[in-house]
Amino acid sequence: MAEPQSVDHGRDGPRLPGWLERRKKWLADHHMTLVTMADTPHSIALGSAVGIFFGFTPLYTLKTLLAIAFAWICRANKVAAAIASNLHDIFLFAMPAVYFFEYKIGCWVLQRPPAPKPFHHFVMHDYLNWHFLGRVVWPALIGSVFLGLPSALITYFLFRMLVSRARTPVAVA
Repeated sequence: MAEPQSVDHGRDGPRLPGWLERRKKWLADHHMTLVTMADTPHSIALGSAVGIFFGFTPLYTLKTLLAIAFAWICRANKVAAAIASNLHDIFLFAMPAVYFFEYKIGCWVLQRPPAPKPFHHFVMHDYLNWHFLGRVVWPALIGSVFLGLPSALITYFLFRMLVSRARTPVAVA
């Protein structure tokens, strides 16, 4: 009977699947972009927080423009806002569940019963219909505040710490 061959996974363990490896590389590249920007840690962290907040909104086509505009108003880093608002695209497969959860929260806050099958079958023309906007998009937008605001606060403090720590000179003993 042949002994099972040991597989050499290298120093870091087994390789990740291709799609996960690409996402990991994207995150590492953008992390380095954020850390090495020529701006204050506060501005970079605030821009990232603004981007994360707008990334949770159901206004999918406008999220990057809104993040950049709001970052400009707040005097935050606009590049950080654009990168962070698109961070949700990595988790695109999970966003329909997030939007549905935001919709449910929004209906609860507005004290409305959720529509039966709100996202069952709609086309882009529905976004121009006031009934659809009031019935589906408005509750989801209200619900996105309840997920986006805490996420933005966590992002601000986390990114400020990461950028400050990355810029602290290392003392050689």
